[in-house]
Parts: sequence; structure tokens; C-alpha cells
Amino acid sequence: MILFGDPEKGPVAEAMRDFALFLQNRAEIIASCHIAKCTPEILRSCNYAVVLGGDGTIISAARNLSEAGVPVIGVNLGKLGFLAEFSVAEFKERFADIVGGKASIETRMMLGCRVCGKSQGGCEKFYSKAVNDVFITAGPPFRVIELKIAVDGQRVASCVSDGLIVSTPTGSTAYNLSAGGPILDDSMQAMVITPICPHSLSFRPIVIDAGSVIQITFTRINEGTTVSIDGQVSSGLALDDVVQITRERNGFKVVNNSQRTRWDTLATKLDWARNPRYKSELT
Repeated sequence: MILFGDPEKGPVAEAMRDFALFLQNRAEIIASCHIAKCTPEILRSCNYAVVLGGDGTIISAARNLSEAGVPVIGVNLGKLGFLAEFSVAEFKERFADIVGGKASIETRMMLGCRVCGKSQGGCEKFYSKAVNDVFITAGPPFRVIELKIAVDGQRVASCVSDGLIVSTPTGSTAYNLSAGGPILDDSMQAMVITPICPHSLSFRPIVIDAGSVIQITFTRINEGTTVSIDGQVSSGLALDDVVQITRERNGFKVVNNSQRTRWDTLATKLDWARNPRYKSELT
């Protein structure tokens, strides 16, 4: 078992020490470190990765752990903690079931994003995996950009907007949801294409099969236009760049909390499908 967290954050460092004490005589801790400092050899030698922190920490860890196929146990120490299946108390309570193989493990799909430059002979200039989403943002000087979208080689649409989001089912409750996109069940094999503030009343988000190949080219961009991965990794774009987004070969594995369903999480953390609160209930 390996513990991941950002030791520069006080609560996380304290939690890592607490978990190390809890796991004594219960499990072998191969390493306790920041995800960026963990080698592939260490990752491949462990059965589970306990990730302490918020959604950002879990997303960062998942991109690295997916290749090694290590299941992620997300323990929420952040604010929303939508991806974190467990509280500290729930993890300790369910620990024996988890290591005993009684907890279910779900594989979530990921995206792969490649940027190739035509001026560079079509050579790949950027690549990254994405857990939540790949999005293109207009950037400085913040004029709208114009891009063309193709799916499996077929032209879909031109889009004049502040950008575009391509989301996984996991990421459908993140930026995609804020931009007006639909919520997808985590088990679906699909991608969502959602424009960001389109200059059109008729361009609505669409859901496509996960096996599709999305290709994005540009007619007009800004100096600061970028492609961003999960809001954590980004690369500047040139007018003649081609962005290709596909389903990643490996997904990332998540240990599910049997005491909490997907719908429980939507209701408690996003207030989804809550009934209106009437005046009599507020007084």
C-alpha cells in the first residue's frame, strides 16, 4: 500500500502521519510521498494507493496510477471531495473489507489528448491523459475564438465561443456541468462535447461514443489560447495546430464505498434533485 498526499499542506501532512500509525501491523506501507516524486517501480509494487486530499490531488494521482493499474482509495481532506469515496472515519471502518477484497473496484475511462503542429510536419508537440476533461480556452486578449470540430473524420460543427470542453463521465459533474452539459453515469463509455459560451443559441452539448476520435482545428485563436488537461496541465496552441482526443487505453481504478451510491454523492455534495424549500420550512 502507498500513501499519497501533499506534505506542504498542514492537514494532509498530519493525516499522512495519522494513517501511517493506523496502518502499522495492518498493511505494509511501501512509500509515503508526493505523487510527482513516486517512481513507476514503486507504483507497480503496491496493491492500493490511499490518496489523501481533495479532488485535485486524486485527479493528479489517477493520471499517474492508471498506467500501473493501482486502485485509488480516495480519502477526502478537501472541500467538495466529489471523487473521494471515503471520509477518514469511513476508510478506517471499511479498511478490513477493502484489503480483504470485499470492496468493489470500478474502472473509470480516461481521455488521451494529442496536439500536433502542421508547421512541424504533423509532429506531436503535446500529449497527456485526462481524468475529468480536456478543454480549450480562449485566453488573452480574451476575444472569442473559432474552431472546427470533426468526429471520426466527419465534420460536426464550427464553433465561435470562449472555448470547448470534452469530458469523461467522471468529469461530467465538473467543468462540463458548470457550462450546461449533462451528467453522465460513471459506468458509461461516452464523451461529452460542450461549448463554452457559444455565440449561438442552437449549439448544445452532445454525447458521443467513447470509441470516437475527436479532431479540433482552428480558424481564429488568441495569443493566449491553450488546451488544458483537468485544469492542471496545459499547453499553448498555434493556429495550425490539430488537437486530437480519444479514449485512453487504460482507465483508472477506484475503490467504491459501499455505504454511498453515485446518487447519494450527487444529492449530498451537489444538491442534485433536491425538492424546493418552502417558506414554512425556513422559519
